Amino acid sequence: MSLTVRQLLNHKTSGVYATRPDASVLEALELMAREDISSVLVMEGDSLKGIFTERDYARKVILRGRNSRDTVIRELMTSHLITMSPDQTIDDCMSIMTEKHIRHLPVLEGEKVIGLISIGDVVKSIIAGHEETIQQLAGYIAGDLKT
Repeated sequence: MSLTVRQLLNHKTSGVYATRPDASVLEALELMAREDISSVLVMEGDSLKGIFTERDYARKVILRGRNSRDTVIRELMTSHLITMSPDQTIDDCMSIMTEKHIRHLPVLEGEKVIGLISIGDVVKSIIAGHEETIQQLAGYIAGDLKT
């Protein structure tokens, strides 16, 4: 049985980091560096407007010769977002991330942002599930299975 997004969020230690659409790219990068994260949500109040990632920076600022101090997030953010509900599974996340070539999925309950799932979160969760299965099988083989 696959873990749900809600279950994964309950085990995450980091929060959701966001910036305003009118913030400079430099401000967003400073937040990302300070928190050691690779993306920030872009929000106006409680309303999700987009996401800004390290990829956006590399492809839309550096490669185009733009200035991080003078460019605002609104000009560069990804605004057509794919989101998840907390009741979807980690397997759903992996499928969507693989198919759409994305690394971050905002999690919404109704219109409210309740979390952000990264590809790293998904991979860690899947590995943990496999490790648990391996331990159970090893115990079964060794005759240590407790019922």
